[in-house]
Amino acid sequence: MNATAPVSSPSLGHWLIATRPWSFPASSMPALVTFVYVFYLSRHDALDVNWLLGVLAIIGAVVFQISGNLISDYFDYTRGIDREDTFGSSRLLVNQTFRPRTILRYGIGFIIFGAFLGLYLVSQTGGPLLIIGFLGFVGAAFYYQFKSRALGDALIFLVYGPLISVGVFYVMTGLLDWRIVALSLPIAFITVNILHANNTRDMAHDKRADIKTFAMLLGVRRSVFSYKLHVFLTYLLMAALVIAGILPWVTLCVFLTLPLAIGNCRAMEQAREEQPENIRDLDVRTAKLQLAFSVLLSALLFVSAWL
Repeated sequence: MNATAPVSSPSLGHWLIATRPWSFPASSMPALVTFVYVFYLSRHDALDVNWLLGVLAIIGAVVFQISGNLISDYFDYTRGIDREDTFGSSRLLVNQTFRPRTILRYGIGFIIFGAFLGLYLVSQTGGPLLIIGFLGFVGAAFYYQFKSRALGDALIFLVYGPLISVGVFYVMTGLLDWRIVALSLPIAFITVNILHANNTRDMAHDKRADIKTFAMLLGVRRSVFSYKLHVFLTYLLMAALVIAGILPWVTLCVFLTLPLAIGNCRAMEQAREEQPENIRDLDVRTAKLQLAFSVLLSALLFVSAWL
């Protein structure tokens, strides 16, 4: 692809847009929910909590996501996936605002920063965090490889679900708790739907670039079913977590977001490989659902801590 000088010198705003800040809830929200859940538990049980390390863990999760965004954008552009007629991405490479190598170096810079932050957290906690951090590093640095082999959905589910939540909980408490894995799953199903909607929309473009996403493996009809199944499992698991006593009853108020989820499912039914514009903004709408669900769940947990 064209690696010539950018049309104009990138502004500060361009550097910010390149990180795709609108996508940050994918990593920050599961971390925030875990952070507030620790607060909820600490009000009812004797827990030795390091709140500062928890804040640093949330920052670390976002930093690794930024690096993954940038590195993925670099490879999507250089491999011909992102072009003038494709949707999504920051489009700063397509528009030649940045040289491709600049974006790659930008991403490597963030991943190095994240690695140093992770090593500091390991020094303050223990070995299990090293394993969690290494998996996060692999997810950020090599997501583009997983995506092109129909493994992107599985990776996103693991990293932006159990991995972040277990990591934040361990950093804050020094404990590994199966309840945190269960807590992470409803948000993980919504988060993976962001990617799934994106990949369903981009099937034709991804075929042209000779890659195979999970949506392509399923086909449009089964991709629509998969999206709906993830939504169903999100709310089913929330009910199960409450019944099991892992979450307080008041958190069932997250069902107030169900109309948003149903609207997204109806939009997904319009998916057509030859008409990607039918679900052009569904990934954004799904991200808004994830944000609303996570913020509401965090608020409900915070309130429950005082009851």
